[in-house]
Amino acid sequence: RCVEAFYIYFHAERVEEPYVSITKKRQMPKDGYSEEIEKEVGQAEGKLCTHRSAFSRASVIQAFLGSAPQLTLQLYICVLQQEVTVARSIFMVLSLLSIVYGALRCNILAIKIKYDDYDIRVKPAAYLCIFMWRSFEIATRVTVLVLFGSVVRIWVFLVVLLNFLGFFFYPWILFWRSKSPFPENIEKELSRVGTTIVLCLLTFLYAGINMFCWSAAQVELSDPDLISKSQNWYRMTVYYIVRLMENAFLLLLWYIYRTDFYLYVCAPMLFLQLLISYCMGIFFMLVFYQFCHPCKKLFSSSVTEALLSCFKILYFICQHHKSTLLTRKVAVKSPENTDEARGSSKTIDSQNRSIHQTVSCNA
Repeated sequence: RCVEAFYIYFHAERVEEPYVSITKKRQMPKDGYSEEIEKEVGQAEGKLCTHRSAFSRASVIQAFLGSAPQLTLQLYICVLQQEVTVARSIFMVLSLLSIVYGALRCNILAIKIKYDDYDIRVKPAAYLCIFMWRSFEIATRVTVLVLFGSVVRIWVFLVVLLNFLGFFFYPWILFWRSKSPFPENIEKELSRVGTTIVLCLLTFLYAGINMFCWSAAQVELSDPDLISKSQNWYRMTVYYIVRLMENAFLLLLWYIYRTDFYLYVCAPMLFLQLLISYCMGIFFMLVFYQFCHPCKKLFSSSVTEALLSCFKILYFICQHHKSTLLTRKVAVKSPENTDEARGSSKTIDSQNRSIHQTVSCNA
């Protein structure tokens, strides 16, 4: 495939192509208006686009099913041996860059699939924000799993298994709840069993991505393109809140059950640094969606508005919970208050009677 792509690239525009296709794309709206652009696409350019899309998908698969487990294993060996060799550090850096590149390609693919009708141009600032976002997020996640697995070796398998199975079955649960027909238009030559295997492999990759970072391409089996085209801010917010709490919980367990192996490591400082690193990844993610997203003009609501609405919902829930607690306390204390009031009224009446009697006696 690579040789074929290079061959097509070097021979493009040398031979006149007999057939061309016309594509129509819309520009990003400016001042509320967007123009439609027609462009001729030759056979060579179309094949190169197909190869580029295939390479992008292959890089995502290789990153999260190859480089991510490799990076976790290499870091775990370094922690156990208390030694980081030059060769192993080079391999770990290359594995991390491979994962970050795969996550970056996943982001770009998701944007192009969601906004296929528009002419999308990703600026360098957007690439930089995605790179920083994914670097902090993935590096922190791998380090947390390695530290937790080094002190609690059995329970880390349970954590990984629960995460993987949860994300694997989540698209299927949404598909069964939607009661949509079984997708038949993936490939004409595939049977129903083959289509099921392809969908299982797709959800397998989706679970592998979400094990380490947020998958920009959200799988939706009821959609013909198998990817959700809506920007669900609430799902993203819930994911990052739960993931941050999970990382903090795993680090807390590591801090409690750490052995003498970590005697020369400042555990509180490492704990704080990892949490700050994950928060830095979230910060760059917010910067990307708020300022650098190539299609931010098409958003019905910004990410800051979604976060504020989530915080408002949480605030109202807390206020409602506090009000119910206060009403219960008042209801519990009200009988006592009435008894005290009755007792005080009786004492006042008795004092008035005694004063009246003494006055009458003196008279």
